[in-house]
Order: sequence, then structure tokens, then C-alpha cells
Amino acid sequence: MKVISPIEDTPAFRAGIRPGDLIIKLDDTPVKGMTLQDAVKRMRGKPNTAIVLTIARKGESQPIVVSLTRAVIKVQSVKSKFIEPGYAWVRISQFQEGTAEGLVKHLDGLFKQGPVKGLVLDLRNDPGGLLYGAVAVSAAFLPSKVLVVSTDGRAEDTRRKYVASVDDYAARGGRDDALRNLPAAVKTVPMVVLVNGGSASASEIVAGALQDHKRATLIGTQTFGKGSVQTIMPLGNHTAIKLTTARYYTPSGRSIQAKGITPDIIVEEPGTAPLLRVREADLQRHLTNGEEKEADKTAAPRAHPTTPGATTDTPQRAPLELGSKDDFQLIQAISHLKGKPVLTKPAATVAENNKGG
Repeated sequence: MKVISPIEDTPAFRAGIRPGDLIIKLDDTPVKGMTLQDAVKRMRGKPNTAIVLTIARKGESQPIVVSLTRAVIKVQSVKSKFIEPGYAWVRISQFQEGTAEGLVKHLDGLFKQGPVKGLVLDLRNDPGGLLYGAVAVSAAFLPSKVLVVSTDGRAEDTRRKYVASVDDYAARGGRDDALRNLPAAVKTVPMVVLVNGGSASASEIVAGALQDHKRATLIGTQTFGKGSVQTIMPLGNHTAIKLTTARYYTPSGRSIQAKGITPDIIVEEPGTAPLLRVREADLQRHLTNGEEKEADKTAAPRAHPTTPGATTDTPQRAPLELGSKDDFQLIQAISHLKGKPVLTKPAATVAENNKGG
């Protein structure tokens, strides 16, 4: 059981669980031979009850034992603040039903505080969520009626285009425009979108749309690659089949599935080894991208560790607070907005690599 990305503001996140961690034991029960569904059932439970996870981590000589207290998970979809005068940061942690309204509220508050010279939209570790939320967020920054995302599958009814229009982003097919109170300057403010290997699905739709329309510069690392559409087909008697029926495509026609979105500027995540990041293409029996050539299908798979063998010990480290003064990728995003040089990795890492020859 490998962690793709801990969700912000949850017991696991606060305990320092990291992408790439292997969960090897739940309380006293090894997970070997256990299905994912059974493991999830064991981890879930009543709020304020405890569970002990034993974690294997690359670079650690011994398993890490973490005690978590279960809680009802309530994710704050949108956060924002000024990083410094004139430069704002807006974080979307998940695309929920009220995400578009929350985004407008935060943007309105920021623009009322003073001139905004640059805006960073942070989609790192955002696992996705509702499609119409992704279309609405994209529409907030794009001209009206431009293409945001399209779907394509074998059947005719799987082929559809979603544009920056209230008809395509109104919740539950309604006509209420969540973006009606959006400040006009949002459409033209210089933008950077931050993404990483934990950015998936709806996050990738937004990132791909803003990148293809050249509305924002993408900074970070390759996204997850969850670009498939699932349709639930009821069978009766409280049962159904969830069937993959189509793929998502960016406005320029790029398939997101199993490939993800490549940033315009690659900036590494300090403390996170890129090869430890699990992506869609690493999952067994994943749906292919649909655009690969035959030669690509026989290419060697992306190397990533399967066993956390220990050569050196690394100290436990508190999880990075996104949007903090220690957020390296965010610092580089602000530098780009100011027209300054962007570092692709922390200076300490560069110095260490030079030291090693």
C-alpha cells in the first residue's frame, strides 16, 4: 500500500506521512495479502479513536510507527493570502461543490485589499473532484466560450466539449452563475499555476486549459495523469458497474491519461524524491494514454523503488506548509512573476550534487 499524497489538514498529513510511504502494518496486522478495500475499512472508524500505522520509507533503516487519531475529514477547498505586497496566493486543495463560489469570494477579497501584480494558483496535491468545478475555475481566468476540456471515447455520447460558459459549469445543471461577482482584473492578472505529482484529474484539467491558452505559466513537477472518465451504470438491486468510458483531452488535444501535464518550468519539490511519486502510469492495468506510438509502449517503465532499503537515516521532518516562507516552489513562482531567475532546485541540493562530482 503506497501513499500517493496525504490530504492537507488531516491526521495523516499532520503526522508527517509522505508521498511514496509504504504502509506495511495496521495496528498489529500486516497488510500483506490484504486488499485495498479491506485496508481502507480497517483504517476508517469512529472519530477520536486511534490507529497505529507502521510505515516503511526510503532512506530509513527502521520502520516508522505513527499513531493517528481518527477524525471527520473536512477539507477547506479554497485558501488565499498575500505572500508579499502585490503578489497573491490562492490554494485549491480539492474541487468540491462550493469551490467556484469560494474562489470568487477569495479573489474578490484579495483584489479589494489593493493592486494585485501577480497571482499564484496552487493546485499541488489536489486530487481533483467535480468536473464542473474544474470548468468553473478555468472559466474564472479564461475568456468566455473558449474550450476548457473535451472527452472522447468509443460511444458517440462520450464525445463532448466543455467551454468557459455557465451552461457547462453551473452546479447540477442549474443556471446560477457562480462567477458573476468575479473581479474583472482576474482575467488579465499575470499568473503562475503550481502543480506536482499529487495534482490529479480536475487539477490537471485546469492546469492543461490555462497552459494551452497561454493564460498562465505552469511551474512544478509532472502531474499524476488521471485523465479517464468513469460512468456509473445501475444494474438494479442497489448494485452498479463503474465503467471507464472516455479520456479527457486538453484544448490543444493532448490526452491527460497516464501522462499528465508537463510544467513549463520544472522546479523540484525539496525533500521529495521524484521517483517515489506514484503516478497513474505506475498502477497495474492502468488505461493507456491513447496517443502512444508502438515504440513507446515497449519502453522501459519509469523506475521507482519497490522496497525501502536503508543506506542512510534521515531525520523526521514536519510536513511542509504550502504557502509558507519555506515553500521553495512558491518562492520560485513569485520570482517568475517578478521577472527574476527561477531556481529548479534548492541551492543546498545543487551544492550537494556539485560536491558529489
